[in-house]
Amino acid sequence: MAMNGPARSRRAWIAPGVLLGALLAYALWPWLPLRGTAPPRTLIVYGYSAAAEAFQQAVLPAFERVWRRETGERLECVTAFAGSGTVTNQIIMGVPAALAIVALEPDAERLAAAGVTRPGSWRELPEQGVAFRTPIVLVVRPGNPRGIRDFADLARPGVRIVHPDPLTSGGAAWAVLAEYGAGLPAGEAAAEELLRGVWHNVAAQATSARAARTQFQNDFGDVLVTYEQDALIDIRRGRLRGEIVYPRRTVWTEPKVVIVDRGVDSRDRVAAARLAAFLWEEDTQRLLVEHGFRSVRPELNVAAALPALPDAFRVDALGGWGRAKREIVDAAWRQRVLPELGR
Repeated sequence: MAMNGPARSRRAWIAPGVLLGALLAYALWPWLPLRGTAPPRTLIVYGYSAAAEAFQQAVLPAFERVWRRETGERLECVTAFAGSGTVTNQIIMGVPAALAIVALEPDAERLAAAGVTRPGSWRELPEQGVAFRTPIVLVVRPGNPRGIRDFADLARPGVRIVHPDPLTSGGAAWAVLAEYGAGLPAGEAAAEELLRGVWHNVAAQATSARAARTQFQNDFGDVLVTYEQDALIDIRRGRLRGEIVYPRRTVWTEPKVVIVDRGVDSRDRVAAARLAAFLWEEDTQRLLVEHGFRSVRPELNVAAALPALPDAFRVDALGGWGRAKREIVDAAWRQRVLPELGR
């Protein structure tokens, strides 16, 4: 308060408690909401690790702007990203979330079985809940000193493979299908033998695709099995020294978008549904392609000059996830291959 005339020389006494409160208010005022302005509403989004950068840096900030324009309300998306199995377990255990992007349909089914969402609700979304795709690829050292060209080369003696763990990583489960599927044209016995040969050479495992990439980046191993998107964006930005090798026959990974029902109030459910719809809009699909994903709109992939993969297959070619998980991931890999290798 301004003081005039002789009053300026007067020494005012302020109680210590009042002074402390004033100092605290002064320190905090930049973070306090303005009078009459409601604080932003938060929307909690969980996702598998490889989707973190695209969503945190591009997709969700764009959605916050769209939501503000459409509703006049400020919205802040709070995120958590980890291996798909880890994310699924956390949501089942009760962590708050309004929307999740899980790497595997079996993870979406686990959420439904736990009462987190309605069974099969993701299939009611466009493309049955698939907002983007990316193939499983191989990343080798610059110059490809081991001459890796396909999954069969991973079974050669002396090749050291860095691989995410299928028990926690959705990308790793997809990779098991790619490795098995690469040998399937020669029959189921040949497919399992190729899977066995690959896993004989797995020298390091990590809980997620991103963690496996970090191991490879730290000069461990000769080849990394991972998502194209994860490798592509890191190589483009100089964070990973390596080259992408596209196997002749690999799998298209198809993460699922899941809207959470349990513990979500009606207002947040509306926002989560709007976010889900936003993922299939053309502008959002362009953002996903800019971050290395394959759009569900083929013309956007052509415009981005992403390599065509005519022999890549979807999980439907293996009988769908129900059969693939039961007969390939659980029976072939976990119950036969790993015990034979002493793991």
